[in-house]
Amino acid sequence: MKKYRFKALLQNHGWLENPTVSLNESGKIVSISQEKDGEFIDGYAIPAFQNAHSHAFQYAMAGLAENHFSTADDFWSWRETMYSLALNLNPEQIKTIAAMLYAEMLRHGYSNVAEFHYVHHDKNGEPYSNSAETGKSLIEAAKETGIKITLIPIFYQKGGFGIAPNERQRRFISKTFDDYARLFEASENVCKLYENANIAVGIHSMRGVFYEDILRAANDLPNDVPFHIHVSEQLKEVEDCINFLGKRPVEWLLENIDLNERFHLVHATHLTGNETENLAKSNANVVLCPTTEGNLGDGIFPLREYQKHGGSWSIGTDSHVSLNPLEELRLLDYGQRLISHKRNTFTDETISDSGLFAFTKTTIAGRRAMNNFETEFFAIGKPFDACVINANAPLLAGVNPENLASTIVYATDSHTFYGTFVNGNLIREDENYERIKKKFIELMRDFR
Repeated sequence: MKKYRFKALLQNHGWLENPTVSLNESGKIVSISQEKDGEFIDGYAIPAFQNAHSHAFQYAMAGLAENHFSTADDFWSWRETMYSLALNLNPEQIKTIAAMLYAEMLRHGYSNVAEFHYVHHDKNGEPYSNSAETGKSLIEAAKETGIKITLIPIFYQKGGFGIAPNERQRRFISKTFDDYARLFEASENVCKLYENANIAVGIHSMRGVFYEDILRAANDLPNDVPFHIHVSEQLKEVEDCINFLGKRPVEWLLENIDLNERFHLVHATHLTGNETENLAKSNANVVLCPTTEGNLGDGIFPLREYQKHGGSWSIGTDSHVSLNPLEELRLLDYGQRLISHKRNTFTDETISDSGLFAFTKTTIAGRRAMNNFETEFFAIGKPFDACVINANAPLLAGVNPENLASTIVYATDSHTFYGTFVNGNLIREDENYERIKKKFIELMRDFR
């Protein structure tokens, strides 16, 4: 049995000071006590972060789409840079990029990643002999680093509402529902290669799949796994949906699908008041990616209104222009403060501590994105997955417990991350990290 002592451990109701966490051989929590026993780590343990939305291959283009030569430089022109990268990667290169990304996620406190994966076919757009070959590369990358992964093979069928896919999307496309069902089954099989991998259903977007097949994916595929979809990210997408289906994207989903806790709507940036309220009351979740949404000029999600109706949300790093979960949380909050001229975004009638509120929201909904419905931060019998923050960081040393969670969220950076526990194993920069980094840097010389 392993035992670790921390300066404090964050629980749902607040901090437990000087705890000892005892773990069994599989890294599950046996007990949490205040006995002075075990290996001491001078840090604050919080629930490990859940990265609820990732496009791993896009990590290779972070920072490369900021030379704005076009007067129409927006999300739609950014996609051309993304297509160019996607068309030039083989499975081994995808694995190399993903391994570096996942190693960095672990360094930033993430224990889990939901991989929204749509680069399925070879460079000519033909399926590999194993249709989940590139998904297998992502599973192998996760296994190499030690992060837990929820693989979301994405159903991508069209180029837009009523528009055939363009040639640059050829690696993404499943032409029929049956094609996607076979891809899902193959992806489920590759998840069996790694004990910390599981599967979810994914639709690229309302514009990317025929509405009849969206309904089939929601109703005919396994309903005991999460369901992820991009929705209402861009104003043009909303306008095109109204013109084609006569409804706004979220409005259509609410009317046609029995949304519940297994559904995760990514971005959902542009909502009406009715959509916001009804989405929150459906118990579905929104996945917010503030640094990517800011980078792409998407807009600002109506979070204050959504929370007023009890809406659940998590965070993701999406295109990975930032990997710091604290930056995602800050930007999410500050966007609301800027448009509301108020400062109490991250509170409700039960939690007045903004930092604790942020950790609670993103932990619970983020776990749901991975098909984990545990709500207790550190439950007995569950794996010990924790992000450890250095207690000797200048602004954290000596801070009072009532201010500690918010000081971590609002006043620290990635230098304060000490390490990440996954299944009771402490992961820090080591020889494996350096080997992954060296291989990644060699590859990037050809792409950057």
